[in-house]
Amino acid sequence: MAKVRIGFSTQFELENELVGIGTDNPTNTLQALGNIRSSDAKAIGVSTFTTFDGFTDTKLSLEGSAGAKQHTTSDEIIIEGTVNVSSGTTFTSGPENLTVTDNFTLPGISDDKPTVGATRFNENLRALEFYTGSEWRAVNSYADMGNRGRAVIYGGYSDGVTGTIDYINMSSQGNAVDFGTGTPGNAADSVASATRMVYTTGGDNPTNEMEYITMASGGVGIEFGDQATYRYRMAAHSSSTRGLFMGGRGGGGTEVSEIEYITISQLGNSLDFGDMHTNMRMQSSGMGSPTRAFTVIGYSAGSYKDEIQMVQIQSKGNAIDFGSGTFKGGYTGAASNSVRGFGFGGYQYPGGTNYYAIEIFQLNLASAGNATDFGTLSRTSGYITGTANGTRAFRFGGAIWTPTNYIYDDIDYWNIASTGNATDFGNLSEARYDCTANSDSHGGLGGF
Repeated sequence: MAKVRIGFSTQFELENELVGIGTDNPTNTLQALGNIRSSDAKAIGVSTFTTFDGFTDTKLSLEGSAGAKQHTTSDEIIIEGTVNVSSGTTFTSGPENLTVTDNFTLPGISDDKPTVGATRFNENLRALEFYTGSEWRAVNSYADMGNRGRAVIYGGYSDGVTGTIDYINMSSQGNAVDFGTGTPGNAADSVASATRMVYTTGGDNPTNEMEYITMASGGVGIEFGDQATYRYRMAAHSSSTRGLFMGGRGGGGTEVSEIEYITISQLGNSLDFGDMHTNMRMQSSGMGSPTRAFTVIGYSAGSYKDEIQMVQIQSKGNAIDFGSGTFKGGYTGAASNSVRGFGFGGYQYPGGTNYYAIEIFQLNLASAGNATDFGTLSRTSGYITGTANGTRAFRFGGAIWTPTNYIYDDIDYWNIASTGNATDFGNLSEARYDCTANSDSHGGLGGF
C-alpha cells in the first residue's frame, strides 16, 4: 500500500474519517496501536477509558499536575508495582492530580528529524518544501522550460542613462520590442521568477531603489523596495522564490562583500545573506541553477580576477571559491540553464590589442571546477548583459572604448547543448550598454 504523507500548518482538521496510527485499517475515530509516548500532554475535560492493557511493566512514577480537572473511567484500573505521588497531593477515591513523565511522539512528524518525503510550508520563503532525508528543498512546479517565454532587458547607458525596457521572444529571431519604461538606471542587475522581474536602478540612483515588472505584460516599473547596502555592478541570480544580489561596487569605487536576498513575490527591502569569498565588483555576471548561484570573474583590490564564486540559494551563508574562468577580466556577461553556465565578453586583462573579450566559456554547475572554452561571440564587447532559457543563451548590447568608442545594439544567441559560436538574433530598440536582462525560464527556474 502506498504511503501518503500530509503536511500541515498550525491547525490540522480531519472530519468524518478514521485515523490509524500503527494500523492500515482503523476501526475507530482515532486508533493507535503499539507504544505511545507523550511529552507535556494534557487531558482537559472528561476522559473515558474502557481497558488498560500493558500500561507499564516497570516502576511508574507520577508527579506534578496532569492539567485535567475531571477524570472518568468505565471500569477498574489496575497498576501493579510501586506508585510514587508527590507531596501535597490529596485523594478521595483516587489521586486527583497526576502527571505521567514520559513522551508521546507521532511517527514521521518531528521538527528535529522529519521523515523523508515530509512536506511543509515555509512561511519565511512563502514556498512549499519537501524533506530529502538531509535537507529541506523547495518544490517548483514546471513544464518543459525549453523554448518557453521571453527575455526582458532594462536600462543602461545610451546617449545618457535610460529607463527603456525591451523584450524578445527567445524561441524565435527578430528585433526587441518595446515593453515599457522604468526609472532611468545603469550598471544595474536583476533577478526573476517565472512571473516577475526585480531590478536595481544602478549607479546613478544612490537611493538604492529596486523596481519590478510583470514578465508577461508590458508596463512601467513599480517600486519594490530598497537595497540594504548601496552598490552597483553586482552579480545576481534567483530560484523561483529567492533572489540574490552579490558583491558589487560601493561608494568611492570600493568593492563590497555583502550578499543580500529578497523574496521575489513579496515587496520589501533586501536582507543580509552572507559575504563574498573575495570582495568583487562585476557587471551583470551572475547565473546558476535552482540551488546554486554563481558570480563570474571581476575586479578586486586593484586587479582583475578569474575567480568564480558560489553560494547555496536556500541556505544563508558565505560564498566559496568554485573555480576559475578562462581569462582574468570584468564587465562580463553571464547566463545559464539549470545545468550549464556561461561567462562571455567583457574587459580582458592585461589589455593591449585584445582589450575586450570575444570568448564564451562554460562550466558545469553541479560540480566544482574550472571553466572551459565553448565558442565566441559575434564581436568583442564589454559592459554587456545576458540571460537564457533551457536551450538558448543570449548576449545584449555592450560597448568598447578601443581602438574607437562604439556602443552596440545587436543581440547574439547560441545553443546551450552544443559548443559553437554565437549567431545574430536581432537588435535592441536602441544601442546601449550597462543594462540588465532576465527571462521567465532561466537556469534558476528549472525545477528542483
